[in-house]
Amino acid sequence: MSQKTVITCALTGSADTAGKSKAVPVTPKQIADAALEARKAGAAVVHIHVRDPETGKASMDLELYRETVGRIRDSGSDVVINLTTGPGGSFIPGDVEPIAFDKGTNMKTPEVRMQHIADLLPDICTLDVATLNFGERAMVNVPKHLRAMADRAKELGVKPELEVFDSGHVLLAKQLIKEGHLESPALFQLCLGIPWGAPATPEGMAFMKSLLPEDAIWSGFGISRTEFPMVAQAAMLGGHTRVGLEDNLYIARGELAKNNGQLVERAVQIIESIGGEVADPSEARAAFKLGANA
Repeated sequence: MSQKTVITCALTGSADTAGKSKAVPVTPKQIADAALEARKAGAAVVHIHVRDPETGKASMDLELYRETVGRIRDSGSDVVINLTTGPGGSFIPGDVEPIAFDKGTNMKTPEVRMQHIADLLPDICTLDVATLNFGERAMVNVPKHLRAMADRAKELGVKPELEVFDSGHVLLAKQLIKEGHLESPALFQLCLGIPWGAPATPEGMAFMKSLLPEDAIWSGFGISRTEFPMVAQAAMLGGHTRVGLEDNLYIARGELAKNNGQLVERAVQIIESIGGEVADPSEARAAFKLGANA
């Protein structure tokens, strides 16, 4: 563990979790406040989705992103901002006619999925290098769309965080690097334990890491009960890590987390307990080669 570990906090996500825990932030103010809380607890990066304040459901509303990011920036916080581009890739086939999209499908063009990135210019935007059975729906990201989104991120000067959920996603990302759509060293996020992707086990993380480019910058996480074991595993393997209410609602078995900050504090404790150190935002920017550090 020769490097400091960057902790990303995924604040809210897009799953139907707001009704399962009152701690999940929903409004732009709540999400922005959660970002500052996570930063205070030790996170250097915050990963942001937005939600409809009325329903709590996932949203792609540009104004919600603008208010959320604006609140964080206006606070003067040095936290690194990472915005999702995942919404817009969900497909649920119809029961009678599979080609007739069922309720819950939200397929959008690459341009629409990148609109808030172009408008707000965050430090990082995610790029899901994945077509995957994601529970009972499909997450669809075809190579043509990935190339367009990667090219747009490069044009905007925003660092893509390549979210990979299984081994083939890593291989596709490497192909996009080879083609010049993604720059080296690329930033990878190993997303483990999601049905039906790579498992959140020591063997699963080690295998996914073994497929990465030699110069890759990488982070890894597990969902639900595997969140904290994967924090330790990522740090011991020389990577960075992620926690947050997007991935896990619990601080202990049967005990809901009070907030994102509590999950970050536990991650800090785990990393320090095994002899590691946690990176601050300045160190995260250097480690992830953002902006002037690229």
